[in-house]
Amino acid sequence: MSATGDLTRFLHDNIPLSAAMQLQASAYDGERLELTAPLAANVNDKGTAFGGSLYNISVLSGWSLLRLKLNEAGLNQKNIVIHEANTRYLAPVTGELRAACSITTDALTEILHTLQKKSRARITLTVTIYQQDKAAVEFTGQYVVLD
Repeated sequence: MSATGDLTRFLHDNIPLSAAMQLQASAYDGERLELTAPLAANVNDKGTAFGGSLYNISVLSGWSLLRLKLNEAGLNQKNIVIHEANTRYLAPVTGELRAACSITTDALTEILHTLQKKSRARITLTVTIYQQDKAAVEFTGQYVVLD
């Protein structure tokens, strides 16, 4: 199976909220991960995406990208937790939830280097949720990787 298919299955099996949201890992190119979810499973009383769903897909985007990169580095036994987050809701999302997160080679090298020296490392990742190719939500999360 593909990296996106394996990730989707892992999320649904281990984080039940992702299954309820009908979240899918839709694209991954080694640096950038995109998660999607249908509006119908994440709608609020106004007919737009529920703020909690937008937050959750954002947290899961950063967490999932980091999980993929650690797995690729042979560090799949490491735990990842969200430590701190900031979310800016810029515009309503009226269609499919589409969250994208990227990691630079430098940032990945730094976290892997820190993990070689210490039992934990921190990294800040940015996630953008798009509405018709314009940023509707900007999320910044600090994740901690530990044993």
